[in-house]
Amino acid sequence: MQRGARGLRDRAERWAEAERTQIALWMPVGLGLGIAAWFLLPDPRAWAAFACLLAGMALAAAVVADGGRIARMVWAMAVLMLAGLSLAWLRAESVAAPVLVRPVIADMFARVDDSERLVARQMVRVMLRPVTARDGRGRALTLPPRIRVSIADGDVPAGLGRGAVLRLRARLMPPAGPVAPGGYDFARAAWFQGIGATGRGFAPVTVLRGAQREDGLRQRLSRRITARVEGSAGGIAAALATGDVGAIGLADAEAMRRAGLAHLLSVSGLHITAVVGIVMTITIRLLALWPWLALRVRLPLLGALAGALAAIGYTWLTGAEVPTIRSCVAAMLVLAALALGREAMTLRLVAAGAVIVLLFRPEALMGASFQLSFAAITAIVALHEHPAMRRWFGPHSDWRWSIARQGGALLVTGLVVEAALMPIAIFHFHKAGLYGAFANIVAIPWTTFVAMPIEMIALLLEPWGLAGPFWQMLEWALEALLRLAHFVASRPGAAVAMPVAPAWTFALAVAGGLWLALWRTRGRWIGVPLLLGGTAAMLAAPAPDLIVTGDGRHAAIRTDGGMALLRERAGDYMRTTLAEMSGSQGELAALSDQSAARCGKDVCLTHMMAGGRSWRIAATRSGYAVPWSSLIALCRRVDIMIADRRLPQACRPRWLKLDTPVLHRTGGVTIWLDPPRVATVHRPGDGHPWRRSVSYGAR
Repeated sequence: MQRGARGLRDRAERWAEAERTQIALWMPVGLGLGIAAWFLLPDPRAWAAFACLLAGMALAAAVVADGGRIARMVWAMAVLMLAGLSLAWLRAESVAAPVLVRPVIADMFARVDDSERLVARQMVRVMLRPVTARDGRGRALTLPPRIRVSIADGDVPAGLGRGAVLRLRARLMPPAGPVAPGGYDFARAAWFQGIGATGRGFAPVTVLRGAQREDGLRQRLSRRITARVEGSAGGIAAALATGDVGAIGLADAEAMRRAGLAHLLSVSGLHITAVVGIVMTITIRLLALWPWLALRVRLPLLGALAGALAAIGYTWLTGAEVPTIRSCVAAMLVLAALALGREAMTLRLVAAGAVIVLLFRPEALMGASFQLSFAAITAIVALHEHPAMRRWFGPHSDWRWSIARQGGALLVTGLVVEAALMPIAIFHFHKAGLYGAFANIVAIPWTTFVAMPIEMIALLLEPWGLAGPFWQMLEWALEALLRLAHFVASRPGAAVAMPVAPAWTFALAVAGGLWLALWRTRGRWIGVPLLLGGTAAMLAAPAPDLIVTGDGRHAAIRTDGGMALLRERAGDYMRTTLAEMSGSQGELAALSDQSAARCGKDVCLTHMMAGGRSWRIAATRSGYAVPWSSLIALCRRVDIMIADRRLPQACRPRWLKLDTPVLHRTGGVTIWLDPPRVATVHRPGDGHPWRRSVSYGAR
């Protein structure tokens, strides 16, 4: 037994020795595991207990290390996880701000911090700092210090801008949590942005004091671009230059998503690379015209410096979002490597960029933006670092064969990136794209080598009034990109809807992908079955039979004709969200139109077969009062009772009662009937700060 254990340890040590150059790549993984643990564990007691466990692991590994590399790896991973847990905890407490906990109608005076025009939605989103506020009865309100309000375009007065003081009436809501388990948690995102309430402003909106500061360069540049290039093409042009996607039409944005081209609208590595490359090339070419300088100074160094300044300026201009920061950091490291004569792009640079982002914004780990960005760049670099790829797709003496190889490299890279991004897309967006790799073969070179250079030339010539032809060329180029997106999106199966997948399937796929990408010996191939198994489990996740929102007003119920909506007047956002989370394609039908349902004005009763038995489900569907005697009698005949109000104590359905008090504790609910299983948004005792916010309202 001892001999077998010693042999196993020796083999592990030999493997660790062979992989010693790759161990540093796991630094961001260790930090990320600690950060994820803080978000997944429920409360401070669990966080403290896990921190003690990690400290104990680190101490034990340090004691038994005796020169072994495996023990040192365990020690380092435990320390990194402890650091990640601490970073997330400290960051969440450092941004703490009051949060509204119940809806209010507020008549307020407020100062404008920022405004963003959403052209496609015909509204302006304003970030406000309330000064004073009263409710509809004239009572004083204490509002959170930072709120976000949307105002319709037609109600926006002149003079609204940064520093302006407004008087307006608005309906304010607490930042919304997930509609149902697995949905987008805006409450969590709002906590880290310091947003305590959101809402919609009503006319009239009065400007008591005009904007004290002009709009920033980003806003002015976006307006200038959209004025020169019409429609969604102008919105894409603004997105490429400033990161502002508000002018892209909803139908065009959806087509870009379905075609797998939405990454082009988020400023990231592709855009930073294009800007740096163009600036470096122009700088070197122009400086080469001065012979005295060209003979005495290394022009590539000056070009790299100009590229670095361009990358920093572009990152600042586009709002310094997580993908842009990551790309900017990577660009700085690449330029430094070029200046030192080192290899330009390696996984070490990617890992360094990830560590920098996580140190300053640990919450970014939980967002799709961070995950998509780093998954894509990690897959690309890991693929092209492989010796077989370097041999096959390297330079060739025959230019025709070289072009064919480059085309093949682009196709293989696209397929690998699609495989890497698929688990993330399924988990966050409940969709899997099929043709994105092929669309990107055309779209990426078109955007990088055609659209962006034309736009840069147009912006450079705009102050002299010479940019007209280039704006027209840019409009044609971006309209061609939109036509490609609509063509791909309209193909059958372009985007397949998936129901919400369990978190463990996503974790398994991510673990497999990281294991495959970050190691170099034959043991890396263990990651393939993990990646494939996790992805297959996500694809095979069962669709729910019933989804109920946290207010009890909306429900999606499975019928013979697919998922059906309880209330026909649900808004577009609710319809889309429930359809995505249930794995349904297209619009949800009305429950009242289904043969298995009997719906009146106030209540719907439906039944379905699942698990070898018939289930009866009832739900209220109006705001009118229903006699308690009728509700009590109905409860006795059904298995599940759903209501957007408090039900009488005597209401006892056979299995599940979901009324206002219950849903207030659970949040949105997802139900599977074969076998019977319930998932809830809120967990008992959840101690995350966006769940235990302080009550603010009428005094």
